[in-house]
Amino acid sequence: MRILFALAILFAALNANAAPASQESIEKLLVATKSESLLDSMYGGIEQSMRQTMRQAVIGKQLSSEQQRVLDAVPPKFVAIVREDMNWQKMKPLYVQLYQETFDQEEIDGLLAFYASPTGQAFVNKMPVVMQKSVALSQSLMQSFLPKMMAAIKEAMAEAKVSN
Repeated sequence: MRILFALAILFAALNANAAPASQESIEKLLVATKSESLLDSMYGGIEQSMRQTMRQAVIGKQLSSEQQRVLDAVPPKFVAIVREDMNWQKMKPLYVQLYQETFDQEEIDGLLAFYASPTGQAFVNKMPVVMQKSVALSQSLMQSFLPKMMAAIKEAMAEAKVSN
């Protein structure tokens, strides 16, 4: 038991002495992982997801051309707000801080080595497709349980005697 305790103390001491990750190395990692372009691709996914959700919300309803025009204008406006408030210039310092709080220099160096490798580059280059397919998969799964969720909410509201 004492040996395990001593090993735990030694491990904690070694980790405590781990060099903090430098801003420069984290910025290299963000470039290697194409984080800025991933953020940009996220905007298109948000708009597409909003359009699909809004189409589902009006299924079976007759909309005038004016109503349709108004609804069609919402997703681009929403994405413009997100782009303004979550652009790369604002997000990059947050990513750097997050990575500095999470990884030490040795871990960042290892990640840089991985992302510089052919496998790492394949991962980076294919990740937007994986994310896009993941969003589509999530949306299809949500279609099956969203009515159940809405029914449960409606039931809870009725039980709580809260009108909507």
